[in-house]
Amino acid sequence: MRIVLLGAPGSGKGTQAKKLMADRNIPQVSTGDMLREAVAAGTRFGLKAKSVMDAGNLVPDEVVLGIISERLSQPDAADGFILDGFPRTRKQAGDLEELLDQMGTPLDTAVLMDVDFEILMKRLTGRRTCSLTGKLLNVYFSPQQELDACTSAGGELIQREDDNEETIRNRLEVYRENTEPLIEYYGKRDKLTTIDAEGAIDEVYERLLAALD
Repeated sequence: MRIVLLGAPGSGKGTQAKKLMADRNIPQVSTGDMLREAVAAGTRFGLKAKSVMDAGNLVPDEVVLGIISERLSQPDAADGFILDGFPRTRKQAGDLEELLDQMGTPLDTAVLMDVDFEILMKRLTGRRTCSLTGKLLNVYFSPQQELDACTSAGGELIQREDDNEETIRNRLEVYRENTEPLIEYYGKRDKLTTIDAEGAIDEVYERLLAALD
């Protein structure tokens, strides 16, 4: 099973990828993790990435693709992989398609985790951390008794600075501009699978499995 995960911030990509990874014994390959691992291991493309990052520049696509090729050549990716965080643009999708074809490991599908914009806003702006327990909660979706349990024990529900509405709207707009064209890209190639990603985590996972099987 070789898939790309698509979806806006807050759509649940990471959560569902972890469940799929455990069930199917295939790695979740995220761009950030790959970069850090390649730099730490001193691979050919890792060293290139390090010199670029040390200069304060963005790692170019060809270096990221090189790191992806190194990562997907490892034994744990022999039975498949879940690509998360790449591609982000139509050009990257084309370059990735070419690379995977060269490696003889073409994508099975791109999975779109589809969530209504306003629900995404509530998922992201409603996130809070209990100052006592560190538990992650949401003022819109968590049971009221869980929220009360934190505050009645003397704790505070703390919001991260970057979870404010203005920052999140901007992040979602950037996603729309850069990544939504990928939906059309994979759709035209009959490589798009859309999942209703609203609702409980286990319900969404059942839909995901049904679509992939």
